[in-house]
Parts: sequence; structure tokens; C-alpha cells
Amino acid sequence: MRKYRQSPDLVLLIITFALLTIGLMMVYSASAVKAANEFGDSLYFLKRQLLFASIGAALMFAVMQIDYHFWRAWAKIGLIGCYFLLVIVLIPGVGLVRGGASSWLGVGAFSIQPSEFTKVALILFLSNYLSEHQSRLPNFRKGLIPALMPVILAFGLIMLQPDLGTGMVLVLTCVLMIFVAGARIKHFVLMGSVGILGLAGLILSAPYRLKRLSAFFNPWQDPKNGGFQITQSLLAIGPGGLLGFGLGQSRQKYQYLPEPQTDFIFSIVCEELGFIGAAFVLLLFCLLLWRGILIAIKAPDLFGTLLAVGITGMIAIQIMINIAVVTGLIPVTGITLPFLSYGGSSLTLMLVSIGILLNVSSHIN
Repeated sequence: MRKYRQSPDLVLLIITFALLTIGLMMVYSASAVKAANEFGDSLYFLKRQLLFASIGAALMFAVMQIDYHFWRAWAKIGLIGCYFLLVIVLIPGVGLVRGGASSWLGVGAFSIQPSEFTKVALILFLSNYLSEHQSRLPNFRKGLIPALMPVILAFGLIMLQPDLGTGMVLVLTCVLMIFVAGARIKHFVLMGSVGILGLAGLILSAPYRLKRLSAFFNPWQDPKNGGFQITQSLLAIGPGGLLGFGLGQSRQKYQYLPEPQTDFIFSIVCEELGFIGAAFVLLLFCLLLWRGILIAIKAPDLFGTLLAVGITGMIAIQIMINIAVVTGLIPVTGITLPFLSYGGSSLTLMLVSIGILLNVSSHIN
């Protein structure tokens, strides 16, 4: 273990717990009706989220004590393990199907989402690989292609579930890391063109994605079917006004807005806390990303910089996609809002990622 040069970033830690606290509050508010109807216990989702938050916080503090260079030796093994889980989850009868995607592995009442682990594993792997082979990156065949292959493999396995939202977060995060590491812009233009064509193909190949795209352009044309999610989300956001209806006073959570405690929790934030409450949440997110960027800039080595870029980028991309979805700026895709949405795998891995980021901050001069 290397000795710390200073204490971990206290501001980042405070912001993380502020978001976590707001998340627990909003999970209960958004899910109480659904939990009471489906499980006979209005605290059902809150209890589970509290458990995940406790486990995640404990892991965050544990990881915060581990020198971030320690993960270099385990990066490849961790990624291989995640590939194995991504294959296992596709086996009929083994993977749990929710919302049309076989993305979970379940044990009793609990389940994990291997794709969430894969995002963190790829960040660790790429940080190590790119820091060791940075000089090769300008070479498309010898540098860029080897860096992209593990990303493409992970994306392919995730799309077999299928889970386009998680796949997009994973790919965009990794592309950001590769760009920061020094890949050529003309290569990114080429990859972007191929990526757009590939995304169009994925949309055209799945009727439900075409339906979502059609609903995106005019959700009010079919508000009871294809446009249901986005219209209900907007009906939560709009009436919230400046101050909102008040905590716990949402109308849309009464079985109008689908999954209000997960993908559309920000809609409930807007409805209950209004513009001011939503703006405060977004301000906390901006402050968290600002601290992550500062850590990336000041990290003592390229490995630390890329780790910070990957973790901060992953959180930023997930925030932007989720907010864009609930406000109708992009078609609906299943992406949770970091630290706020209900979900054990997502919350735990986010807190572990923050733990790694905090350790990088402790090595800054």
C-alpha cells in the first residue's frame, strides 16, 4: 500500500451522501403506493434501498482505503468474470427477465445486474490498458482496435439481453476514456459514422424500438400506448411548477407513471419539489461532476486520470440520458438516475466507483 498524500475529497463525499439521502427520501415517496398495492408494505422498496445503500456505503469506505493502483493487477480478471456473468444471464431459466430483457441473475429475493459490474470492470481495464499502451493509440490497427475490442464484446453481450440503454452508457464512457488517452480525432469521426449506422440498424431491427422512436416524435398522438411513458412523465413535471405539490403529494405515482421509483424518479422530484427542488438536485450532480473532473486533472499519473475520467464520465452520461428521457428530449430507454433511482446493483456499484474516485483524490499533491 502507498501512503496517502492527503485526505480524500471531503466535498465529493458530502455531495455523494447528500444525493444518497435525497434518493432514499424520493424512493420512498415515489414507491409507497406501488409497494402497498403489490406487496402490502409501503416501506418495501425503501427497506431494500436502505440495505443496498448501507452495503454500498460500507464498500465505498472500504474501497476508499485501497490504493487505486491495486486494481491494475485485477482489472483483466474482473473483466473476464463479468463476461462470464453476461453469458450466464442469457441462459434460459437462469437469467431473470424483466421488462423484456434478460439482464438479472437472482438469488432468492435479491438479484444482481451483471451489466452494471461490467461498466466498472471496463473502466478499470481500459484505464490500465490505455495507460500502458498510450503511445500506440494514434495507430488505428495496433492501438485503437485492441482498445475497442473488449468494449465491442461487452456491448454485443449486453445487446443480446437486450439492453440498449446500458450498452450506450458503456460505449460512450469507454469512447470518452479512449479520446482523453490520446486517440486521433479522425478515427473518432470514422467510429462515429459507423456507430450511427449501427444504432440505426439496432433500432430498425427491433419493432419496440421503432415504436419508441415514433412515440418520441409525437407522444401525444398515442398517449395510451407508445407515448404513455413520456406523456405521463411530462404530466408529472409540468404541474409541479416552481415549488411542487410537496413531498409525498405526487399524483402520477398513483399507478399512472410506470416505474416511478426507478427510471422516472426525476419526474416525481419535479412534481413534488418543483423547479427549485429539481434544480437543487441538478446542482448537486454538477458539483459532483466538477469534483470528479478536478480529480482527473490533478491525478498523479495517467492511470489515475483515466480512472477518474471513466467514473465521472459514466455518471455524467447516465445523468444526461436519464434526464433527457424523462423530459422527452430523447426516446425512452431504461437508464436509472445515479444515487436517486431504486436499484441494488446500480446504487452499490455507483458507491464503489465513488470510493475508487475518493482514493485517487487522496494521492493528489
